[in-house]
Amino acid sequence: MRIVRRIPELRSLVRSWRAQRLTVSLVPTMGNLHEGHLALVKVAREHGDRVVTSLFVNPTQFGAGEDYATYPQSLEIDCAQLRALAVDAVFAPAVQEMYPAGIMGHTQVDVPALSGILCGAFRPGHFTGVATVVAKLLNVVQPDSAVFGRKDYQQLLVIRRLVADLDLPVRVIGMPTVREPDGLARSSRNAYLKPSQRALAPELFRTLTALRQALFEGESNFRLLEARGSKMLMDAGMRPEYVAIRRGADLREPCRDDLELVVLAAAWLGEARLIDNVEVSLNRCG
Repeated sequence: MRIVRRIPELRSLVRSWRAQRLTVSLVPTMGNLHEGHLALVKVAREHGDRVVTSLFVNPTQFGAGEDYATYPQSLEIDCAQLRALAVDAVFAPAVQEMYPAGIMGHTQVDVPALSGILCGAFRPGHFTGVATVVAKLLNVVQPDSAVFGRKDYQQLLVIRRLVADLDLPVRVIGMPTVREPDGLARSSRNAYLKPSQRALAPELFRTLTALRQALFEGESNFRLLEARGSKMLMDAGMRPEYVAIRRGADLREPCRDDLELVVLAAAWLGEARLIDNVEVSLNRCG
């Protein structure tokens, strides 16, 4: 496994694979890997002869007062885990490598239909930072496929949209959320939870699951269900930012005859901002 720090070196390596007619899969991450990330790497191996995993804490997707300076990093441990999975290359660039002209005033990629709603409303500029760094990684690696988790459902749709709009020749693969036995979605930020908070954290998934069940049972007053979900989270000791029921395809407000939905939420528990979602298919003919 090669650990690559510079863009020209990575491009040269990928060219050598292409010369052998090998396919390439990419797994972009911010490091501090957990089982959710490793599951993505395993899927990437199924879709490519060579696998590149990026480890880069992207400053442009963090807002003022967010945890960029303290975001957990564990490069040596991450590389050991990736080596065990036979990853071919780890791309771990410095910030200056990715943003040589500085992070202020650099060219940005924005997906306006999706970047300002839900999480984007509470984290202005976040999804522009995500779209920009993912576009850069896709341009550098030029993979045949790129694998992302569905835990951040909005992020996945942002990436799908930028790939479609910019005509990028890459297949975006979205994989199911990897959960702890009690339902909590795996996340690097779970490390911020104190033991007492960790015991409460699965209530986020339980709340979303309860709303999904209500939809299955025919409830169609989405605003009422969202309010019910927010109250459930507050009663559990969380500070919800939003609980939302949206169309699965584009995160727009659903109509009563929409059959493919997603229930999403973001909530604070202590110093940890937790996000999760459950998808809902009401297509009873399927």
